[in-house]
Amino acid sequence: MRIIISNSSNESIYEQISNQIKGMIIKGELEEGEALPSIRGLAKDLQISVITTKRAYEELEKEGFIETMQGKGSFVAMQNKELLKEKKLKIIEQKLAEVVQESKLLGLRYIEIEEMLRILFEEV
Repeated sequence: MRIIISNSSNESIYEQISNQIKGMIIKGELEEGEALPSIRGLAKDLQISVITTKRAYEELEKEGFIETMQGKGSFVAMQNKELLKEKKLKIIEQKLAEVVQESKLLGLRYIEIEEMLRILFEEV
């Protein structure tokens, strides 16, 4: 599991960790039942406080993304497939909103964006 912490981000470190782990779960990079690194292990790898990592894991557990079993560790929780699909759609909408915003700044027309999207859709 690769997590990147940015000092220039507006998000706190624990939010960066929890958001990246959520993203991995939503994208299917982390699967149901998969073990996460221990709180201490992740803190050591990222060279951050154990308290920060613990807070990130607590947020993920509160939101239902992970389950923690005393003495065994933290694992990706079973996800409702429809809810997971909705979360993925939300991510796509957010990214498309960014594209629209940037396109308007550049003065691009809808038809130009549509053509780019069609080309990318066919290539991938």
